[in-house]
Amino acid sequence: MAALRLFRDTWRWTFRGSLRRQSGPFARQLYEVGNRSVVFITVTLGVLGMISVFQVLIQVERILPEFSVVGPAFIQTMVREFAPTIAGLMIATRVGSGIAAEIGSMVVTEQVDALRLCNADPIDYLVVPRFWACVIQTVLLSVYGGLVGVCAGAVVAHYAWEIPWGTFFSLNLVGYSDVTSGLWKAAAYGMAIPIAASQAGLETSGGSEGVGTATTRAVVNASFCVVVLDFIISGLSFMLLLGK
Repeated sequence: MAALRLFRDTWRWTFRGSLRRQSGPFARQLYEVGNRSVVFITVTLGVLGMISVFQVLIQVERILPEFSVVGPAFIQTMVREFAPTIAGLMIATRVGSGIAAEIGSMVVTEQVDALRLCNADPIDYLVVPRFWACVIQTVLLSVYGGLVGVCAGAVVAHYAWEIPWGTFFSLNLVGYSDVTSGLWKAAAYGMAIPIAASQAGLETSGGSEGVGTATTRAVVNASFCVVVLDFIISGLSFMLLLGK
């Protein structure tokens, strides 16, 4: 319930023009969440793309040596599932822990109490810039990570199995529902991660040991949110497809 209240208050402060007042912190958070995660996302999804295509092609070669569908099926899976979910989990570990550590340190050093004494709401000052920076950058990093994963898989398919570039990069199996499902997942993860991490940071107590506990709790809660939201959005997308 505390996280839901934090989510509600974050939107309330957003509509009150929080981002206009916090344009500087918002720009810094965009850099922290996005630019500092590029290498992390590139390596993770690049390696995942290569391994996935390599394993699939080995199995297809043993059963039915017909590779024309491997590329389109892999791109569909990457767009719909791998890119947003893996990127979300990576952001939950790197960004979620950072948010919890920053806010938790401010709590134990009484900086958050000082904000309240200055009539500045901590949610307005600390949570809103991180929330929207995470939403925007999670979507962008998911798209970028998907491109990296697909290109890495195409390199393996082309040089190890001599699959033509045009055959692998076919978009025959990618539909509108796949793209929208992937984008909705990325946006939902981008909302859940900063809320879970900020809530863990705001509940910090007990000095430096409490900051470590809050950081661990933030990563666990944010990762759990990503998994649950993946299940919910995938289920809703499947039911909508059946209803057509």
